[in-house]
Amino acid sequence: MLRRKPTRLELKLDDIEEFESIRKDLEGRKKQREEVDLSSSESDVAAAAVATTLNSDFKTPEQTIHERIGYKPQPKPNSHTTQFGNFEF
Repeated sequence: MLRRKPTRLELKLDDIEEFESIRKDLEGRKKQREEVDLSSSESDVAAAAVATTLNSDFKTPEQTIHERIGYKPQPKPNSHTTQFGNFEF
């Protein structure tokens, strides 16, 4: 493998100004999202509280995960006939 001399990178004033403008834009968007999230989360909390009082079938976190990924666990049979078949001795 050939070695080459390190390349020199120079930071220009235009690059700094571009970085600052992008950073300010991203911070503005973040603040807008936080404001929207706060207002929607307050209504979501109230709606969730009403839904849990009205909905009697509360799901555990494990059940919600299984439902979300589409996993439907089947209960394991414990009888010997299901494990070994119907053998007669």
